[in-house]
Order: sequence, then structure tokens, then C-alpha cells
Amino acid sequence: MNVQFKKGVLELCVLVLISKKDQYGYELAQNISRKIEVADGTLYPLLRRLTKEEYLSTYLAESTEGPARKYYSLTEKGTDYMNLLVKEWNQFSSAVNDFIEEVLT
Repeated sequence: MNVQFKKGVLELCVLVLISKKDQYGYELAQNISRKIEVADGTLYPLLRRLTKEEYLSTYLAESTEGPARKYYSLTEKGTDYMNLLVKEWNQFSSAVNDFIEEVLT
């Protein structure tokens, strides 16, 4: 898949997945990788930025499989931002699909 496509949509995917269930970094990477190949080196800087911008909050939770894990949770501000991004994505993807249909059909 085109790298620029992935970069553009990764933020939205992260917010949507965390809105469904709080997740720790590795878990989130696994869930995204089921559909989109993504490197850990891309995901963690994004999580730090979203936390710094107060779209995500974090907390530590004990793990039965080793040290405590840092979980990410969507804030109210993050929910508003995610909803805006979903709206923008729907408008954008619809416009792109219209171009493709008009030109290639």
C-alpha cells in the first residue's frame, strides 16, 4: 500500500480503534496491522503527539505477562477531533471515488 496513503489515515485509525476500547501500544499496532501494515516506529511518535495534544490520555495497568502496560484512552477533546476527522474522511473519500468513477467508467 502507498506509504503516503497510510500516513494520512493512520491518525484516524488510531483514534477510531481507541474509541472502541482503551489499548496499549503493542495491542494497537497488532489491531491496525490486521488491515494496514504499519511499523512500530511510526505508531509510537503518533501516540506521543496525540497525547501531548490532549486527544489521548494514558494510564498504567498491571499485566499478567510482565511489567505494567501504558494504556491509551480517548479524551472528550479526542472524541470531538475523531468525529471531525471521520466527517472529513467521508467527504474526501467520496470525492476521490467520484473522480475515479467519472474518469475510469
